[in-house]
Amino acid sequence: MLLDAAGLALIAALSPMAVLVSATFLRSPNPHRTVLIYLTGAIVMTVLMATIIFVVLHAGHVDKPHERPTRYGVRLGLGVLMLLAGGYLRRRGPKMRDPAKKDKGLIARLIAKPGGWAAFIVGVLVYSPSLTFIAAVQVVATSKQSITDSVLDLILVIAITITFVWLPLVLYLLAPEPTSRVLNASIGWLRSHGYVLTVGALLIGGVLLTLNGILGVTGVIG
Repeated sequence: MLLDAAGLALIAALSPMAVLVSATFLRSPNPHRTVLIYLTGAIVMTVLMATIIFVVLHAGHVDKPHERPTRYGVRLGLGVLMLLAGGYLRRRGPKMRDPAKKDKGLIARLIAKPGGWAAFIVGVLVYSPSLTFIAAVQVVATSKQSITDSVLDLILVIAITITFVWLPLVLYLLAPEPTSRVLNASIGWLRSHGYVLTVGALLIGGVLLTLNGILGVTGVIG
């Protein structure tokens, strides 16, 4: 169970936007403070959403043995949604941007002027719950274990999900110049391949959840 949740959290962590924001904030006038506030926003959002999802599922007693069809039905539904989202993005193709025009998106505007509240809001927006994160929390919430163990597993899921916030900061504190070079070099690659990573993560997570849901609903696994 924990491996399934951790795997889904890792897929959720593969966010090109999260890396781009970390790289940009680490080049700001006060990088340590800015990234710490960004991390705080990410933690607040992920903890809040994980708590809500966990409480709702437990209130519905989806973790009980007799609710096995419902439990795996939820996973199947999430898997299908992820496949549909990945298929839609794949069919639509990456958005073509006019190089002559500046990005007017909210996150881009906030990143352009990194301050305390701006960094916090960016953390909240970037880590608004994805389908893969919801699926990871759902796996933990519907497992047959104690509340204490579930909370510990949720902490691990959250830590993995926000890896590309705290990990760049830790590496920057240990080795500022090499970390900056790597992050700066990755920006162009992420801008070019972020679409592929996003679609790939959705499709892979969708396939895994759909198969797990089908096997559970049909009684092949318990």
